[in-house]
Amino acid sequence: MKKKWLFLITTVLLVTFLAGCTEIDKEITADSQGFWNEYFVYPLSWLITTISEFFNGNYGLGIVVVTIMIRLVLLPLMIKQMKSSKAMQALQPEMQALREKYSSKDATSQQKLQQETMALFQQHGVNPIAGCLPLIVQMPILFAFYQAIMRTFEIREHNFLWFDLGEADIALALIAGVTTFIQQKIMMAGTETVNPQMQMMLYIMPVMIVVFAITFPAALSLYWVVGNIFMIVQTFFIKGPDMRKIQQTVATDGGKKK
Repeated sequence: MKKKWLFLITTVLLVTFLAGCTEIDKEITADSQGFWNEYFVYPLSWLITTISEFFNGNYGLGIVVVTIMIRLVLLPLMIKQMKSSKAMQALQPEMQALREKYSSKDATSQQKLQQETMALFQQHGVNPIAGCLPLIVQMPILFAFYQAIMRTFEIREHNFLWFDLGEADIALALIAGVTTFIQQKIMMAGTETVNPQMQMMLYIMPVMIVVFAITFPAALSLYWVVGNIFMIVQTFFIKGPDMRKIQQTVATDGGKKK
């Protein structure tokens, strides 16, 4: 039930911030009014502009640097979210065994299933809602950064590498799609058999990113590419040891029960 409420809250927040799309064609300046503009979008726009000017007006490099800075700030939350996801993944065999044990739909069996599932979480120190909270915190920051890129009109007048930041670039869009696929593939490694629905998202998300990337200015594609590469490196170093430890603990406990 708590997970359902968190999902609902996340959805409401997403809809709320997406409502800001109505201003996507309005330049963000120090005079822009509204809480969202004053405390989220403009500070990030100012940061991009300031760092770009430090690099002699290289707005592409400015976007790269600020993207990395934002990802570093969010890194503790991402680590917490990933560890929670890995812990839940490691417990899936035990949870599936409980679902099979209490497969009956009557109220007593379902209540017992819920009680033993919660006991399993407590036994291994897993919080099933821990992975949702970081997402709620990250969402407004990442969406504000997206708006800062789209609404900082100076960006549209500059080039970076082979592309114009203000125009869509097919090559960069494809790179954004490929890096999205790789990033999701690494994060979902080992979960396909546990959650087949995630396998579908593995292919849907990169396609969606490519479609969006060839529609929006290349500056946004650059943000996606840099963010994806950061996530790939981050996931490579974080994913692994903790999950193996949890799986070993589950296996040991399962052997004892037998």
